[in-house]
Amino acid sequence: MAWVLLLTAGLFEICWSIGMKLSDGFTRLWPSVFTVAGLIVSMGLLSVAVKSLPIGTAYGVWVGIGAVGTALLGMLLFHEPVTPARIFFLLLLVAAIVGLEATAGE
Repeated sequence: MAWVLLLTAGLFEICWSIGMKLSDGFTRLWPSVFTVAGLIVSMGLLSVAVKSLPIGTAYGVWVGIGAVGTALLGMLLFHEPVTPARIFFLLLLVAAIVGLEATAGE
């Protein structure tokens, strides 16, 4: 169950990071509300997940999910560059996330 909570926390991390971009420096009300709500849910779920997962593993997976998801949405929504090098390094992040999960030692 902790891994499901951690995955969900990572997805909410993507939500709040994209919301931060959409909030335009917290000058737009609803994107700002969305950002703060996503941050609270993300941190709350992470805090529950680390009760039974190693903190280094959980934090690394959480950040990795957020980084990969945010980078992909940045490419899709905000027309950030899509280059072979960026895709390669995102795949390396995915490999690191899978590696951390596989070696968590549960």
